Amino acid sequence: MHPLKHPRNAALVGLLFIGISFIYWVTPKVFNGYIDYAGITMLFALGIAMGLMAYILVAGSPRS
Repeated sequence: MHPLKHPRNAALVGLLFIGISFIYWVTPKVFNGYIDYAGITMLFALGIAMGLMAYILVAGSPRS
């Protein structure tokens, strides 16, 4: 049995990384630090890639 019962729920995996990138962007603004835009961009891209990968794995796996 899969932890994600429906492929649409795989979007939550991607949203997790996008949320982390948002926190990574907000924290330096709050504490007056250096904002690493390359890291934010890569976390955002990772979120999109992880959501797509999780969708493909869940949608293509046999149901049991």
